[in-house]
Amino acid sequence: MNPDLILVGGGLANTLIAWRLRAAQPRLKVLLLERDRTLGGNHTWCFHGTDVTPEQGRWLEPFVVRSWDRHRIIFPRRDRWLDGSYHAITAEALHAGATKALGDAVRTGVAVQTITPDSVTLADGQTIHAPAVIDGRGDPGGRELDVRFQKFLGHLLELDTPHGLDAPLLMDATVAQEDGFRFIYTLPFDERTVLVEDTRYSDTPGLDRDAMREAIGAYGRERDWRIAGIIREEEGALPVVLGGDLDGYWSQGPGVPRSGVRAGLFHYTTGYSLPEAVRLADDLAGVDTWRSDALYRRIRARSFRLWRAGRYFRLLNRMLYLGCEPAERYRVLQHFYRLPAPLVNRFYAGQPTWSDRLRILSGRPPIPVGRALASLFGGPRSGVARLSGGNP
Repeated sequence: MNPDLILVGGGLANTLIAWRLRAAQPRLKVLLLERDRTLGGNHTWCFHGTDVTPEQGRWLEPFVVRSWDRHRIIFPRRDRWLDGSYHAITAEALHAGATKALGDAVRTGVAVQTITPDSVTLADGQTIHAPAVIDGRGDPGGRELDVRFQKFLGHLLELDTPHGLDAPLLMDATVAQEDGFRFIYTLPFDERTVLVEDTRYSDTPGLDRDAMREAIGAYGRERDWRIAGIIREEEGALPVVLGGDLDGYWSQGPGVPRSGVRAGLFHYTTGYSLPEAVRLADDLAGVDTWRSDALYRRIRARSFRLWRAGRYFRLLNRMLYLGCEPAERYRVLQHFYRLPAPLVNRFYAGQPTWSDRLRILSGRPPIPVGRALASLFGGPRSGVARLSGGNP
């Protein structure tokens, strides 16, 4: 095979690019390389219907395993249902759908040694040449971005009896506030199968796995769930960006085009990458000249547009992480969820209007005003070496 495009890394972003190009440019020869035996790792990605356009939602349908028409959030002083579609994609569905459709264009169990703008050398010494290469292997490392984390550990549980949930509970923040803003996330796939994640907006990416596993078990016992077994465990640490040097972040490496987290294409407050991965795949579907130099400029420009548009989100992140004590962070989100559902949807889609931005900051501040203002103009910087993780 003499590919026109090599996609290195079979995570969400590159897999969606390959999938979209198969439909939009069926004559284009694409090769997708993944180190592990399956695409997508061991993750569950969810998105609100308003995160993508109706057309994008249609081409994502083969990967969606369950959809709901509402969800719930619970805080000490707020318990609310929000209407609107919500959808789940699993790594199993992503792998099955993509490998069936793409066939020989997908190669798993392949370790990559080096990448250049026009070649990929594998660990066995084989070099594959192509006019265009995209690197989607997660963050390149370095300390250019000032980052905190939304981190999680989750269990997909099989129960002996029904759990009684008919819709996702996206945030149950009535649990003890440990290691930052903490909540339990529950996603019911059927009446006896539920994903439960212990999630924290934390200053560090490390996971106390044993404690989080115990917390998930305790959460089930408190609800009288009879747990028959754990189908799988998943974990991640999603980047929450407070500031930094995007140009320095992009300057690492030999000028190879990027995708996903490696390209800085994710929601700066939630760390979620699916909407930006979908938008990048749609954008690349319209490319007519496949060369790495042109792709590098195109994707880098997209990343910088998101950076400029994301200044407001970085401001909010500084208030959340630097403007109050970790155990008090939940008050910021509790205050946010007083807002109308359409505004909440636009926020999570990364597309708040100017009036939305003003309204989010209106009302009685949930944290001390002086400290909130101080967080906008100073505070410690915490660069990190790895940003990669799943997308709950």
